[in-house]
Amino acid sequence: MAEIRNCPSCDGIFNYTGLRDVCPLCAREEEEIYDKVHKFLRRRENRSATVERIVQETGVSTRLLFTWVRKGHLHPAKFPNLCYPCDNCGNLITSGKICDKCTNHLKKDLDIVEAAEDTIVRNETYMAHGKMRNEIKSNS
Repeated sequence: MAEIRNCPSCDGIFNYTGLRDVCPLCAREEEEIYDKVHKFLRRRENRSATVERIVQETGVSTRLLFTWVRKGHLHPAKFPNLCYPCDNCGNLITSGKICDKCTNHLKKDLDIVEAAEDTIVRNETYMAHGKMRNEIKSNS
């Protein structure tokens, strides 16, 4: 079912169906820009162009270029200098949502939390056994 949304590009109102995040007019403009970017990148001498050069030569916004790479419309495997920012720190990456550094940091944080939870469970178990021993002694 469609819902009414404001276009993030032009602030116009459109029926959002889940296919596009922008209104039909802005979608057409994005398609034209995409065609221009893709045509630029297909040329052998431009395949290793940096994000800055692509933006400069085609007029595409950095945000839109990052969106296309993130969604897989432009593949870093074919164009090795294409990348987009890590969702956590902003460092440029070519796959996933977060960079290796942030991934490792999150893993370390999770390990610390898991170790703390294990300690709490062991302490609760120890306390429960201690109470049971005390109850057995007092009942005897």
